[in-house]
Amino acid sequence: MKKHLLALCLFPVLSLSLLPGAYAATVNPQNVATAPTIPQDKLQNLPWMALTPPVSQDIVLNASSVGINLGNITGGVAAIALPADQGSLEITLSSIIKDLHVYAPNVLVLDEQMQPAAFFPSSYFPYEKPGVMSGNRLENTMKLTPVLGQRQIYLLVYTTTRDLAETTTVINPAKLYAEGASNAIPDVADPIAQHTTQGTLTLKVKTEQNSGNIMIGKLFGASDPKPVVIGSTAAAANTAPSAPAAAPMAAPATSAPAAKAEPVLNDTENYFNNGIKKAVKAGDIDKALKLMNEAERLGSTSARATFISSVKGKG
Repeated sequence: MKKHLLALCLFPVLSLSLLPGAYAATVNPQNVATAPTIPQDKLQNLPWMALTPPVSQDIVLNASSVGINLGNITGGVAAIALPADQGSLEITLSSIIKDLHVYAPNVLVLDEQMQPAAFFPSSYFPYEKPGVMSGNRLENTMKLTPVLGQRQIYLLVYTTTRDLAETTTVINPAKLYAEGASNAIPDVADPIAQHTTQGTLTLKVKTEQNSGNIMIGKLFGASDPKPVVIGSTAAAANTAPSAPAAAPMAAPATSAPAAKAEPVLNDTENYFNNGIKKAVKAGDIDKALKLMNEAERLGSTSARATFISSVKGKG
C-alpha cells in the first residue's frame, strides 16, 4: 500500500514526500484546479454520511444510489462527513474488483466551508493484488490534518466518464499461485476488469498522533465565513447491511467567552515559539498546533504569528 503525504492550506506547501513510481510525477492532491467545480447547493443537498473513527465502512453504489449530474461525473457517489477535531486522519479507500468489474474512485476533500482542499484523481488509487485478508482492488491511503477550529471535513467519492473508458489489468490467479509457491511464473494472459458506475467501496478511517501533511481548512479562523450547514446527513448511497446508520450532524455548541489571560513572560513566550518552530521544521504539525494553543491559553500574543510564519517557511 502506498501513502501520499503533502501539505495543503492557503499558503505554500509544507512538505512533500513522493509516491513510488509514476504516481509521484502525475498525482498532486494540492492541485484542486483539476477537480470538478460543484455548486454549493448540490453539495449541501447530498445525503452526507457521518462516520466517527476508528471505523471501517462498506458502501455499495448501485443504480439507485444518489448521483450528481454535472460535467463528466457519472454513476453513484459516496458523501462522507468526518470529524475535524480528533487530530490527523488516516483514510484508506478500497474499491473492490468483483466479476471483473470495478468502480474507479476519485476523491474530492472539502473543508468545513465546503471549499475544495485536496483532490485525489482515480490514478491515485492503483491496482493492488490479493492478500491474505483482501482481494483484488484499487486502493490507496490519504493522510489529512484538519486545521483546528473546524468541526467536520467532507469526502466526495465519484467516478467519471473518462474513468469508464479505461480498464484495470488483474493478475492471473495462476501467476499469483506461482508467486506464493516460489515457482516459475506461467506465461498466461491477465484478465481485464471493466470500469463501471457501480461497485463496492471500503473506507477505513483512524486517527493518529503524527500529523499528515495535507492540511484541510484555513488558519485564520477569526475572519473565516461561518461553517456551511448541511441539509441532510442520512446515509450517503446504499450502505452494506452491516453498516451503521449515519449519525446526524449536531449544531455548533455555544460556549461562554474565555476569560482574558494575563500576558505571558518573555522566557515562556520564547520557549513556546522555539518549540513551534522546531515542530514545524520536523513536520509535526499536530505538535506545533498544540503548542500554539497552549501558549495562547497562557496569554501569548505571538504564538499564532510564529506558527503561521513557520508554516510559510519564513519563521
